[in-house]
Amino acid sequence: MRHLMERTCGAFGGIDILVNNAGYCHRAKPLWKLAEADYDRVFEVNTKSVYLGVVHGVPRLLERGGGVIVNTASIGAVRPRPLITAYNATKGAVITLTRGLATELAPHGIRVNAVNPVAADTDFMKGPSGGRKLDDAGREVLQKTIPLGRLAEPADVAAAVAWLASDDAAFLTGVCLDVDGGRSIG
Repeated sequence: MRHLMERTCGAFGGIDILVNNAGYCHRAKPLWKLAEADYDRVFEVNTKSVYLGVVHGVPRLLERGGGVIVNTASIGAVRPRPLITAYNATKGAVITLTRGLATELAPHGIRVNAVNPVAADTDFMKGPSGGRKLDDAGREVLQKTIPLGRLAEPADVAAAVAWLASDDAAFLTGVCLDVDGGRSIG
């Protein structure tokens, strides 16, 4: 992350927006059957990545006089699904990191928000399924839990991130925006 910040700031003169977008999910199974190495990895990827982004990104934002951080959490932090408990917990930690950082960084002109996406039919879904692409039966099960009747598209999440990073959201900090087709209310 340090190297990324150095190269990016060298090429573009600084950063104004930091998006911490990392996600890994262990294979779906009861938490008590999850290997410790898998538990450690899901926490390292999903929460330590936010920490490292902040450690190396905030000084760069401060150099510019402020900016925006958008973290990717998950609707699983708000409405956990079974068998991916450790994953859900990591994304709950991202929400807490987001809200805590929002209060720490607001006096410095840095807004911090998060998006909470629902499942999308991407390669990410191979984690819970043990390396297999989401099949039609699995997709149908997930879609039935989403009031709008479909999985998220990457563009849905990207649009929410772009909006939270824009001046249109200038008075928002500490917001964790559910990008979930209504799953959180269904």
